[in-house]
Amino acid sequence: MTATAMAASPADNRPFDARDGKLVIAHLLVAFTALLIGGVAGLLQGLVRGGMIKLPSELGYYQILTAHGVLMALIFTTFFIIGFLYAGVSKTMGGRLIGITSRLGWAGFVLMTIGTILGTIMILANEATVLYTFYAPLKANPFFYIALVFVVVGSWLSGYGIFAQYRYWRRTNKGQISPLFGFMAVSTMLLWQIATIGVAITVLFQFIPWSFGWVEKINIMISRTLFWYFGHPLVYFWLMPAYMCWYICIPRIIGGKIFSDSMARMAFVLFIVLSVPVGFHHQLMEPGIAPIWKYIQVVLTFAVVVPSLMTAFAMFATFEQTGRAKGARGLFGWLKKLPWGDVRFFAPFMGMLIFIPAGAGGIINASNQMNAIVHNTLWVTGHFHLTVATTVALTFFGVAYWLIPHVLGRQLTPKVNRLGILQTVIWIIGMAFMSSAMHASGLMGAPRRTAYATYGDHPDAASWIPSYVVMAIGGTVLFIGVCLMFYNVIALLRAPKGDEKTVAEFPIGEASEESGPTPRWLERWGVWVGLVVVLVLFAYTVPFADMLINPSPGSKPWVTW
Repeated sequence: MTATAMAASPADNRPFDARDGKLVIAHLLVAFTALLIGGVAGLLQGLVRGGMIKLPSELGYYQILTAHGVLMALIFTTFFIIGFLYAGVSKTMGGRLIGITSRLGWAGFVLMTIGTILGTIMILANEATVLYTFYAPLKANPFFYIALVFVVVGSWLSGYGIFAQYRYWRRTNKGQISPLFGFMAVSTMLLWQIATIGVAITVLFQFIPWSFGWVEKINIMISRTLFWYFGHPLVYFWLMPAYMCWYICIPRIIGGKIFSDSMARMAFVLFIVLSVPVGFHHQLMEPGIAPIWKYIQVVLTFAVVVPSLMTAFAMFATFEQTGRAKGARGLFGWLKKLPWGDVRFFAPFMGMLIFIPAGAGGIINASNQMNAIVHNTLWVTGHFHLTVATTVALTFFGVAYWLIPHVLGRQLTPKVNRLGILQTVIWIIGMAFMSSAMHASGLMGAPRRTAYATYGDHPDAASWIPSYVVMAIGGTVLFIGVCLMFYNVIALLRAPKGDEKTVAEFPIGEASEESGPTPRWLERWGVWVGLVVVLVLFAYTVPFADMLINPSPGSKPWVTW
């Protein structure tokens, strides 16, 4: 048997371990609860920005904006990703989680849940209206930052559990290439462990002492640099599990095979190596960083495009090969052979398709001259919603339609499948309205992160109002999509029980026989981590040392709400 054949096993409908299933479902329930609450905040935000409603005096616009960002961009994604990864490593690396992995998974879940509840309370109490980036000098209640510590430390424990399962599998399967899902899960959590070092340092050593009043001022430049050291790899923490679905699950769902196991692993290695030392492209307009270092990180940012292009090539090659194997003829005849009526394929595919304009917008944001035009405008928000709220969200929704029923031993019924297709269409329509209006108004100079304002009836501001109305309409449609998704999750939880023939499948694809053996050097984690360290030191040492040697005056805390 070749290494490639060992790298992936066919999907099966064997019962999911009940103990592991409770851990997975617990993560998914918190994720979708956060999605619903964050969706309510997003709806209110859109209606206020469109000038359609006014909030009651006890509820502030920036308060609900913070809730929307934290719950949807951080909590929904993190809980869903960890639940998805734990399900996959349980299924592909041993059939169940070993004891230490399960214990670490539950410990991480408890800490993250405590942090989520505490942080949400602080936001709803109007004690943490600092948005999800929590930029200084805006100061939240110290317990908001402590809540962030709980979430990050909990996610670390969950990552350690995945590493423990991987080591166990390697120890009991000597000489074999690890399952592709396990390899990608380790890659994702390894990136997360490295990236969150920045946010952990700034929260523990800057924000918490400053918010308690133990120190008078905070160095804003250092805090922002440490945040964006974390902030851009965060995007790939969101994207890599979506890519896992695309690479591993979609081929099985459409009746094909993984185009290349080696290419998939190499793409994830490149994400680990290249996505961390690129935070300065979010700080191109910051005056405290020398242009040469911004240039270096912009170059590295463009290098991260390579693994995404590899993924696009691999996926559309898989689609075409599968279609032609089913008898497709003509240049695009293979498109007709894809299972458009299967929500497990349709939702992730639409997310994949929308990633094309989303990625193009990212290239603009990373380009110095063009970024100067769109920086801090609604263009950036429109890009963010295409990338995370569409590409990532739709892929996660597609995963939920088979993951929840499989874990519980239930069926994906035709009714829920149809509702899933409808929910996906609603989401796409809502996002088309909202994101397009954001991009258009951003190009006209409309600022991001601001409530409805006419700026003294200035004519430029008046020209933005039609776009704001379209944004509100799109946001309302999206909220309908959120509610329908939450309904579908409940329906999946209560779906009829299935047997080995009818239970929802856990789709794990097999690698194509033509793809060749998988090189063992791809699993030399020490080499890849060493390269990350070298690139981080190269990209950050000199500019960060300059921030320490020539510090800014610093700022006292401000509470403006």
